[in-house]
Amino acid sequence: MISNNMEKALNEQLNAELFSSYLYLSMAAYFESKNWFGFAKWMKKQSEEEYGHAMKFFGYINEVGKKVTLEKIEKPKNEWQSHLEIFEEALKHEQYITKRINDLVNLAIKENDHATNNFLQWFVKEQIEEVSSVQKIVETLKLIGDQAGSLFMLDHELGKRE
Repeated sequence: MISNNMEKALNEQLNAELFSSYLYLSMAAYFESKNWFGFAKWMKKQSEEEYGHAMKFFGYINEVGKKVTLEKIEKPKNEWQSHLEIFEEALKHEQYITKRINDLVNLAIKENDHATNNFLQWFVKEQIEEVSSVQKIVETLKLIGDQAGSLFMLDHELGKRE
């Protein structure tokens, strides 16, 4: 049985994951409006992945006999100055989500909540992948700058994401 405190924290993370999905969808919409369809596809896939993360929290909260409480989702930003700015924001967001997951693990450990700690370990590993993949794109964008040909090549490459 998880505590009421853990229930609240898990619901807050569910909301954060839904916001993540919404943020990446906003980034996809921006890229599509600028005809960068590969970048947009990458962001749509990221949005879907984040929604899947939210649903894992949704399922877990219900599975342990607690109540899912959905809150208002903050409006995401919808304008950026460059590809790099978008991916730097995505990286900052993934680092924020990583901190939130780590805080949840710390809470589970503090409360001797082994089941929740076990559930969260998947997210610990997932966040390593999330941060790494966005970091690589940020570094690539820093290397290529605003060179149109290189941006088109990266757009094509990111559009291959399945």
